[in-house]
Amino acid sequence: MTLADCEQVAEIRIRGWQHSYKGLIPQAYLDDLDLTTETARRRSHFEQAGDGVVNLVAERSGKLVGWSCHGPYRDAELPTREAELYAIYVHPGHLSQGVGRALLQESTTRCTTAGHPRMLLWVLKENTRARHFYEQTGFTPDGTEEPWEVGGATVPEVRYVRTLGDS
Repeated sequence: MTLADCEQVAEIRIRGWQHSYKGLIPQAYLDDLDLTTETARRRSHFEQAGDGVVNLVAERSGKLVGWSCHGPYRDAELPTREAELYAIYVHPGHLSQGVGRALLQESTTRCTTAGHPRMLLWVLKENTRARHFYEQTGFTPDGTEEPWEVGGATVPEVRYVRTLGDS
């Protein structure tokens, strides 16, 4: 990913949220997602990314269709050598075409090469499509659950984990 990709990544993220989180988080929040604001947020995150943070994009016919971001696990209270998948989104028009799987495979390969023993991620508890995807790619829930505040609602997230270096 480059800084020039931030607007397309922002659109992928917004469309991904609006598609994947419909009925899971407040609709008003999803309706208010703004491309200009999200593009600025993506640029800021990209420019301020710390050591080991990697943004990847997937492209088809010259257009970005997916984005993922991974790096060191973010729990400051529990410093580990583990990696975290911070985000993975595929434009809804390109779901179930291998884009997400390719992005996740590249992320896990890079994290394995970097010496991370495991990769963790957080997913909305009720997001059954995403949970199935992660389970099909070797991730399992580890029993950890946390509330997440979004759009004035609290929704539970569950943590998944995968040992790296396996298939």
